[in-house]
Amino acid sequence: MIKIGIVGGTGYTGVELLRLLAQHPQAEIVAITSRGDAGTMVADMYPSLRGRVGLRFEDPAKANLAGCDVVFFATPNGIAMQQAPALLDAGVRVIDLAADFRIKDIAEWEKWYGMTHACPAWVERAVYGLPEINREQIRSARLIANPGCYPTAVQLGFMPLIKAGLVDINSLIADVKSGVSGAGRKAETHILFSEASDNFKAYGVAGHRHLPEVRQGLAGMAGAAVGLTFVPHLTPMIRGIHATLYAKIRSEADFQMLFEQAYAGEYFVDVLPPKSHPETRSVRSSNTCRIAVHRPQGGDTLVVLSVIDNLVKGAAGQAVQNMNLMFGLEETTGLCQLPLLP
Repeated sequence: MIKIGIVGGTGYTGVELLRLLAQHPQAEIVAITSRGDAGTMVADMYPSLRGRVGLRFEDPAKANLAGCDVVFFATPNGIAMQQAPALLDAGVRVIDLAADFRIKDIAEWEKWYGMTHACPAWVERAVYGLPEINREQIRSARLIANPGCYPTAVQLGFMPLIKAGLVDINSLIADVKSGVSGAGRKAETHILFSEASDNFKAYGVAGHRHLPEVRQGLAGMAGAAVGLTFVPHLTPMIRGIHATLYAKIRSEADFQMLFEQAYAGEYFVDVLPPKSHPETRSVRSSNTCRIAVHRPQGGDTLVVLSVIDNLVKGAAGQAVQNMNLMFGLEETTGLCQLPLLP
């Protein structure tokens, strides 16, 4: 059994980790931390876990995280970079669901996240945890930078086109919508029910923190810098990300076949038949990304539709997928839940 610790178990990604790991046949959760809720039974906060998780939240300073095989950080940005190095030095593997180790350019990271990085030496050693791109590196990694939700949907949607060199990488557009759980569990005015319900809006048009992460990933695929316009939107739903991606065609190809072949061996990426329109509810609570490729009016622009559950393939599910790879398990272990419908 894999002994697991979770730092920051009270947020949405934390409880999603608990839901998935409680059903994982090789996982033993031994510690869950929360400064503000130390001593509280996990099942009292999340009744959905009654009978499956019998632990109490612990103070991070008292929890035996060094005795774990792997520790997940489901914390705000800036926490893992403070606490992970000591665990790594103790031989514990770490999977960070925040952004502390995603961006290799330290100055770029500090610009977007507004703080000084506490352990830049570990950034270079971290492996970006998108299995469809870095599977082999993940297997031997000690520190995983779990991708963001927007970046996961966007990179999986663009990847076959960019790797094949078939589109203009200088004029990519990502028009992406997210449910309100992507903003986390903290109380903020813009995600109150009366603010977010029956409403739809763009935000972060001038620049969003996920932009440098997406650009870094796409540039790695292309072998050159990319030009990307990224516009996120907040939608009145709890879960889900829908990415509508636009790319100008440079070279002709059977684009449907390209996507089908690129993802033929990927259990968690489903390329839909021609003329399909994937829905966010078709992936709700699952670790699946569904993709459809369109060429409107046979023109020079491809439209790729990519949908994921932001809390699963966009966060906790992908983290468990990475854990499976790190510990030599079948990649799908504990992650075969079907989406919920309706």
